[in-house]
Amino acid sequence: MLHKHQQIFSLTAQYPYSIVEYEESLTASQSILRRLHVDRLRQELWLPIAWDADSAEVIVCRPDDAALIEHIRNTLGVQELRLRIATPEDLQRLIENSADLNPAFPAHGGRTPLAKVRTYLAGLRTQYAAQRTQFARSRTGLALARTGLTFISIAVAFLRLFGAGDLLLFEIPLLILGILAIIDGVLWYLPARRESLRIQSYPPYPMSDEYSALETKKVGDRLHFQRSPTLASATPLRQNWDALSPVERRRFLANDRTNLAEERTILAYLRVMMAKARTGLAFGRTGVAFAGIGIGFVRKFPPGPWSVFDWSLILIGFLMVVEGFLWYRPGRHAANSALEAVRQNWEKSGPWDTIFPSYCLYTRNLDPMVEVHAPEALPGVYATTGLALERTTLADKRNAMSRLRTIMARSRTGLAFIRTGFSVMTVGAVLFIYFHFVGHAHLVWTVFDLILVAIGLYLIADGFHWYWPAERIKRRSPYLQKDFEIADADYSIPQSAWKRTLYHDEY
Repeated sequence: MLHKHQQIFSLTAQYPYSIVEYEESLTASQSILRRLHVDRLRQELWLPIAWDADSAEVIVCRPDDAALIEHIRNTLGVQELRLRIATPEDLQRLIENSADLNPAFPAHGGRTPLAKVRTYLAGLRTQYAAQRTQFARSRTGLALARTGLTFISIAVAFLRLFGAGDLLLFEIPLLILGILAIIDGVLWYLPARRESLRIQSYPPYPMSDEYSALETKKVGDRLHFQRSPTLASATPLRQNWDALSPVERRRFLANDRTNLAEERTILAYLRVMMAKARTGLAFGRTGVAFAGIGIGFVRKFPPGPWSVFDWSLILIGFLMVVEGFLWYRPGRHAANSALEAVRQNWEKSGPWDTIFPSYCLYTRNLDPMVEVHAPEALPGVYATTGLALERTTLADKRNAMSRLRTIMARSRTGLAFIRTGFSVMTVGAVLFIYFHFVGHAHLVWTVFDLILVAIGLYLIADGFHWYWPAERIKRRSPYLQKDFEIADADYSIPQSAWKRTLYHDEY
């Protein structure tokens, strides 16, 4: 291939048009590019830099290509064309620079499309946070319902043991309070049940370490996310970070922030599924309480009018246990996916690691500490590119904290297993001990009681199996040291002037 200057000299001698060389400041307006397809411009090698109703100024490589010129006229809808020429390499970069793209980047890899994606992901994470709050509220309602069931059980047991009498002054208010508590708890739970059907799925998927951009497509009333093919040429381009212009650096950093935002969204989705599982377990525990009390009444009292109440408790409890299990299964899968996702992402290098010290120093066998201690390498806000770098590194820190929150959510889910196991085991053990103590043991019921104890022990063991790995990862986190410091970010003043709060071990 001829040297660029030789190419320019050849074009000047061949065509009577002015030459255009690549400059980062030379771009077509966004109003022009919105009406055209960037990939087609790159394929056909032409770029309009001015365009009105009657004429257009267009950069081309082959102004003698009559078919291309006619195609440009038809596309732009003008008859008058003012042509300028450039080398194919320069024109390719001019097109990409106008579209805010680095070399060979996909069309949706520009900063504006990526910003739109991040905005949508931020809204999705807000929705997940609202759903987690709704699930937490429902678990509080279920705790209230269990409290109400306790009140009703005490009132009914006293009424059946001692009959009507002076104790009615105690039993009737207790019964009314129990009924009101159950109604109020169910009213807290029902919105979460409806919300569980509206969770938008965003499960983790394999992602290459090579460059790829996140793209959205409208599918019905929802956006569908997909990844562009990996771009191998982006890796050596990024490794030569010091040679990139500020604009080219910002394009890489915008994609980094989008990748980080997607990871946070995936982790938020996994947390909301685990919150749903914890709510299902709470619902199952409530069902165990209903069924356990009903079974105790059936075995304690002879058949009679109250038997309808007893078997109703058993049926309601059984249905609640079944629904709780249906909520629990997806959450179990999400919790296992969360542990794997956190382990994989914790081992990856973040944007800060790939920039400071720069890879290009390693490739040139230079001491990276030279750049690390240079003033230019210190974290801070240095104009637009420095601000983009600061935002990206802050996003990287948010992801580290998001991974920690996900692990702690998995740990809490394990503790929910343990609580559910204790509930099931306690019901089985109490029924077994009490009816053997009063001499009303029965082989079938004894087997049933022992099965409940075994199920409870299994859930307890399973809960610890979930809890300990999460605890080990949590304790390795730099955000859970004995003493740590939190900065109160205020971007209106220099970072060195931010107020800082130190939390000691006694807190």
